[in-house]
Amino acid sequence: MNNLQEATERICELKGNLVALDALASALLHVLPAAMRGELAHTLEGHAEVARTLMLHAAISDHTIAAFERDVNRLARLIAAGADAGAAAPPAEVDRGADPVLLSAARITTFAGTRALTGASGFFFERDERLFLVTSRHVLIDEPTHHFPDRIEVEVHADEHDLTRAVSWSMLLYRDRRAVWRQGTDGGGAIDVAVIECDRKLSAAAALRAFTPAHLQAALHDIGVGTPLLIVGFPLGFHDHRHHLPVVRQAAVASSFGVRFQGQGTFLTDARTHRGTSGAPVLMHDRAAAARGEPLPWKLLGVHSSRLDMAGRDQAEDESLGLNCAWYADILTTLTEAA
Repeated sequence: MNNLQEATERICELKGNLVALDALASALLHVLPAAMRGELAHTLEGHAEVARTLMLHAAISDHTIAAFERDVNRLARLIAAGADAGAAAPPAEVDRGADPVLLSAARITTFAGTRALTGASGFFFERDERLFLVTSRHVLIDEPTHHFPDRIEVEVHADEHDLTRAVSWSMLLYRDRRAVWRQGTDGGGAIDVAVIECDRKLSAAAALRAFTPAHLQAALHDIGVGTPLLIVGFPLGFHDHRHHLPVVRQAAVASSFGVRFQGQGTFLTDARTHRGTSGAPVLMHDRAAAARGEPLPWKLLGVHSSRLDMAGRDQAEDESLGLNCAWYADILTTLTEAA
């Protein structure tokens, strides 16, 4: 009885193994390009023929040979179906790239060990062949709310033409108990902006766009009140999950640009924002750069920090101000200097 039970359990294990292998084969065929699926079908046919020859000269039952032929035929049909599905996929979704500015932003998730904490936004900044991730300082540490993550994950595209392909970078926030990010202060106190230098080996494999010092606005007085802006980020984590793309909010300059609002290194924007937008780039369209055909025709004016509200506002009678704080992006000149 024990031998029969053991045999039955072993057969069940083998069935489970086959189901798992079928699931793996289906998943692999789903992601393989059509050309590779065709090559796989040809290779399978050759290897199956070799297996048939070996079985003819071995002591194998007819049941085994029949099962082999059924599985080979089933796999061949599965490959053919995958190739047909790949050929029928709409080319616009694969071949048409996203607006480059959408590839400059990154979705950030903070972790304490394996426990996910919060979601936020960030963007890439390149200087002297070094690449940095920029976000709000309070995304990485926020003492008043007891927010102390030890690592972050950053989602980036693996292929700018196939936007459904994305990978996550895991970045530790401390090394030898020291923070790896850079932050700054000025006469008004701490600045809610932080940068982390990215490993170039990782970034070389990613499809992303980065702002540079050339995107910073030199003449602050050229920006007038009411100037149209965009804020590119992930409000409440919302984004195009299939293509891993952020969303864009329209905004406007809501305070005198170049004048430190309330004595801090910030200016105000008028825009509808939510949690999760912290660390997003605040951008102004650069018509001159667009006329030159530059791939990223934007001026990087600021880093979105938080919504602004009045402590004494009557929650029942008065609507939210709908205003936000953004830190001037020129702080990146200091934070990205060579050590």
